[in-house]
Amino acid sequence: MRSEEVLYMFPEYMRRRWMKAARQADRLQEIRLRVNMPSTVLIDNREWFVDTEGNLMDMPPYGADNKPEELESVLKHLCQYSIYAFADEIRQGFLTIQGGHRIGLSGQVILEGDNRIRNLKYIRYLNIRMAHEIKGVSEHVLPYIYGKNGEVLNTLLISPPGCGKTTMLRDIIRNISNGTIYGSGVNVSVVDERSEIAGSYLGIAQNDVGIRTDVLDGCPKREGMMMLIRAMAPQVLAVDELGSEEDIQALRMASGCGCKLVATVHGETLKEIENKNYMRNIIENRLFDRYLVLTKRNGCCETEGIYDKEGIRCSN
Repeated sequence: MRSEEVLYMFPEYMRRRWMKAARQADRLQEIRLRVNMPSTVLIDNREWFVDTEGNLMDMPPYGADNKPEELESVLKHLCQYSIYAFADEIRQGFLTIQGGHRIGLSGQVILEGDNRIRNLKYIRYLNIRMAHEIKGVSEHVLPYIYGKNGEVLNTLLISPPGCGKTTMLRDIIRNISNGTIYGSGVNVSVVDERSEIAGSYLGIAQNDVGIRTDVLDGCPKREGMMMLIRAMAPQVLAVDELGSEEDIQALRMASGCGCKLVATVHGETLKEIENKNYMRNIIENRLFDRYLVLTKRNGCCETEGIYDKEGIRCSN
């Protein structure tokens, strides 16, 4: 990622303040803007405060609090001065901008009569999450997600937040789509509910997800899986962050249609996932052939282990 990408996220009059953070673009993970609070950045998993001159500091700087009108200015700029055009994304609490960067939004919720979220207003908290595409991160797991005849095995990535599961999933998708020494490239369909895998902007994937990959962006997983099976006839279906019984039901249906599955779920261990009510049945019925468990040790993300459908370790 180039420093210009970081600077262009802000209105021109603010860019001088963000030059020093932008120089760390390759290591910059997120920028948080909170009303009446100083800005913070996360660089290599370390938090820094940003003062009015753009210096990175250990302690909160005096007089560097964000004003409501400054956050409104940033949001309008990110929406290309047409917030209405991004209303559907704002209602879901995030924006995806060119480059695949994701902006988390928080403020006051506007509810409809049936308690569904209609929109957000008074957006006073922004979390700019920088998209870093790390090609090759899945190379060490590829031998375990292909069968003896080169077929893709149903694979579930298990990871706590912040351990790179989406980055790993993206690279697995790219390899399966392009083809590897373990198997030929196949058609992959991705349900990218939160625009984090492909990072689509105006419908175009900003991240490399492979030459045989089709992306359904911003669609709930349950509806998206069925739409892609009917419309795109995928050989492999990929989804991020399983989290409900509805997701699992759609997953079972997709498996019954002959699709191979690659998915992720939040968790620390395989045992923890087995104890989740909505996951227990598919694990007991051996829907997945492989479990990849990611973890964080000494601040570094790594693969804790790879397990087969019986829960027996294949590799550290």
